[in-house]
Amino acid sequence: MGAIWSGASDLLLKILEFFYGITNSYGFAIILLTIAVRIALYPLNQKQMLSMQQMQKIQPRLKVIQEKFANDKQKMQEETMRLYREYKVNPAAGCLPLLVQLPILILLFNVLRTYDFADTSFFGVLLGSSTTAGLSKALGVAPAANGEYHIMTALSALLTNPGGLANVQYYLGNLALLVGISFLTWAQQKLSGGSNPQMAMMNTIMPFFMAFICLSMPGGVMLYWGLSSLIGVAQQYFVMKKTSEEMAVKPVLHKNKPVNAADDDDDEE
Repeated sequence: MGAIWSGASDLLLKILEFFYGITNSYGFAIILLTIAVRIALYPLNQKQMLSMQQMQKIQPRLKVIQEKFANDKQKMQEETMRLYREYKVNPAAGCLPLLVQLPILILLFNVLRTYDFADTSFFGVLLGSSTTAGLSKALGVAPAANGEYHIMTALSALLTNPGGLANVQYYLGNLALLVGISFLTWAQQKLSGGSNPQMAMMNTIMPFFMAFICLSMPGGVMLYWGLSSLIGVAQQYFVMKKTSEEMAVKPVLHKNKPVNAADDDDDEE
């Protein structure tokens, strides 16, 4: 397994250096690498989009189920799962591409963490430095014995040396990219879950989770992840827009829509 992981890291590094040879810019090389990965993952992303399209189409039916079985949570869950099976919908499909891309993200993290960028920046983003490292340098904090920087140490230094934040050249670009990634993560989860209450918790947690992860990511990794997320949000937006237009022309029919409890009793008789 270690040999496979090492070989994948070497391959990713060669691809990155190939794109650098074309562009003479590590920033643009990472952008080309991102586009290449998105193209490779297109079949998976397309499946995700179709699942989200179905989710939006069945929202009226889901609301009917929630109204009808408001006082019977178990029955509501059973009917909801039956509806998902009927339309072959997976409510967690929005997270699948994220899970698939995580190994690529980890590989890229390992490659960029050990690669010598010689303080290379791309529109203010330090490709080889993390947000935590940048804040630590701005505040005058030395790295730990293993050469790493820790966010709690940086926060402690902020209390004693707040003036160090004026050294924005060390962290501002990375911090702005981190905020952008958090927003894009929220947008992706919002589009994926729609008005599904089961995804509401995920919509809240994921942006903060990604922000925490990005604190220790080199700027090059965040550049990849930010652009990949931006492309994903754009794809989702156009799919959802197309679905809305289709539903305006041919809306989903409501079956067994409950009017009141008496009507339900009559239907059963």
